[in-house]
Amino acid sequence: MEGIMKRNDALRLNPNDMVYPRVSDINITVRGSDWYWAVTGIMGASTVAFVALSFKVPRSKRIFHYITAAITMVATIAYFTMGSNLGYAAIPVEFVRSNPKVAGTAREIFYVRYIDWFITTPLLLLDIMLTAGLPWPTILYTLLLDEVMIITGLVGALVESRYKWGYFTFAMAALFYICYNIVWVGRLHASHLGSSIGKTYLMCGAWTMFLWFIYPIAWGLSEGGNVIAPDSEAVFYGILDILAKPVFGALLIWGHRNIDPATLGLHIRDYDEAMHPSEKGQIGNAAAANTNPATGTTDGVTHGTHADNTTATSAV
Repeated sequence: MEGIMKRNDALRLNPNDMVYPRVSDINITVRGSDWYWAVTGIMGASTVAFVALSFKVPRSKRIFHYITAAITMVATIAYFTMGSNLGYAAIPVEFVRSNPKVAGTAREIFYVRYIDWFITTPLLLLDIMLTAGLPWPTILYTLLLDEVMIITGLVGALVESRYKWGYFTFAMAALFYICYNIVWVGRLHASHLGSSIGKTYLMCGAWTMFLWFIYPIAWGLSEGGNVIAPDSEAVFYGILDILAKPVFGALLIWGHRNIDPATLGLHIRDYDEAMHPSEKGQIGNAAAANTNPATGTTDGVTHGTHADNTTATSAV
């Protein structure tokens, strides 16, 4: 433990020549590993903070706390892996550069980053779209497009030929449609739910979409074009992830401080809580709609009182 506190031994304990069958020669240095460890700490602390904040509200109102904490929790594991110099593949570069910082033939590609995004980006979108009260078909289709974007980005990063840019195009097409649903469709839904909801949605949705359009630039400079060094890639992606996850989460939780999930159509009831008035109204309306005034039946079931009277009359 003392040795870990004094120095970062990740690159010595997990050297790049451990990856079979190809060895990468464009890799992070100790500085890049140190940065990944720093982001691990930020993500971990954010997770603890979001979980702690959830205890200040009833369990039925913790959905956004839990989703946001899950985002940073998964990111913590991913950055722990990258800081340990694990979870990568050695991929031949399409563009061989003369710059000593990116000189080489195979680049270290952290596929664990995409595993992180595969899990966390749908949760980010879920946070945003639930805030807008969007219908489930729209939510599910947007989440599917997000998965397409992440998977095609990963495949493109692992391809060594120029065909990687075809996958990049697929990912960008999915991103533009996601942006349409968030910026246009979601904004209209949120604005009809009230000013506070509309402001929270606009703040979190615009923040996320702005950052998400910077990610392709980072991809093009690192996995795509082999322009910047892996240490610079680590800083670029790390700053984006900090802004897109812990900072986003803080903005979202702060915006939801006075928003009842029930106003968003999320009628979540704990075992020790009374039923929400709107739920009572829905149940009452359903019962009234299914009751036949002439026979006193509901969904084909005869009420006990009516059945007893009928039996008594027949007996007489």
